[in-house]
Amino acid sequence: MIRFRAYRVASENDGVRGRVVDATLDELSAGDVVIAAEYSSVNFKDMRVATGTYRAPVSFPRIPGIDVAGTVAESRDARFRAGDRVLVTGYDLGVGHDGGYAGVVRVPADWVVKVPDAFTTFEIMALGTAGFTAALCVIDLERNGLRPSDAPVAVTGATGGVGSIAIDILARLGYRVTAVTRKASERAYLQSLGAAAVIAPEDLDTGKGPVGHGTWAGAVDAVGGSVLAALTRTLKYGAAVANCGLTGGAEINLTVLPFILRGIKLLGIDSVQLPMAPRLEAWRRLATDMKPAHLHTIAREIRLEDLDATFSALNQGTFRGRAVVRVG
Repeated sequence: MIRFRAYRVASENDGVRGRVVDATLDELSAGDVVIAAEYSSVNFKDMRVATGTYRAPVSFPRIPGIDVAGTVAESRDARFRAGDRVLVTGYDLGVGHDGGYAGVVRVPADWVVKVPDAFTTFEIMALGTAGFTAALCVIDLERNGLRPSDAPVAVTGATGGVGSIAIDILARLGYRVTAVTRKASERAYLQSLGAAAVIAPEDLDTGKGPVGHGTWAGAVDAVGGSVLAALTRTLKYGAAVANCGLTGGAEINLTVLPFILRGIKLLGIDSVQLPMAPRLEAWRRLATDMKPAHLHTIAREIRLEDLDATFSALNQGTFRGRAVVRVG
């Protein structure tokens, strides 16, 4: 019987609690492909699932981890063979289906993507859902007409996983990036990723009216709430903001005036249920012209035993960049 270590979350009298346990293959959710996992990563959703604060119902016990990468151990699907390097992000992984915080992961074949040759397994999980989402934001902004000659582009939640990688991607593509963060102490880190300027969220709003000074040629927003509202008031004519997160709140207090007076656009970004064709295209871009130059600055390796402390730092807003979890 195959045995491996896993971080499993279970219901207890006072809530939910995660522990590192010994697990077996027959305990995992069903699937067509068995992956000998090497790395997973830590995302905001993982913290919510592991602490019992995720907005949607989660059945426990559950192995969290919405990302995983490794090699195929067994496959009942002809698209994948033993030894293939593969990754999974999103879908129901780590929420309704046992996820990446385990030495072995079993998933439906339709969720599986082959790892581009440009990346090591560590690097592909340094990207994970955060990097994949950042790429989708930039791709949608490009579709709206954003070009490197347009300036500047704002990135909110700049020290987080999505924000850090978005800055790296945009700077590599030649954009002038303004990082938006409450962490003034992280200026040097953000500049090392390619940010040309670093400002606080309160500096976004140029006036309190429904339409402020047109400042931003585009924006990647992982925060939502009042920060997203301020961006809509200060986008240039025809510009767009790509929103992919709600760490600053799910409610937005705004008016239609920027939309009908400046023709701005609010682009919603979903990385969970995205169909396979655009999913593969995003990974292709990440492996070529969008490949971040600073993944080893943004990401650090942790163990399964470090997950609780990492979740706490993420919840408190003190975490920077990406945590890549060695599970193999």
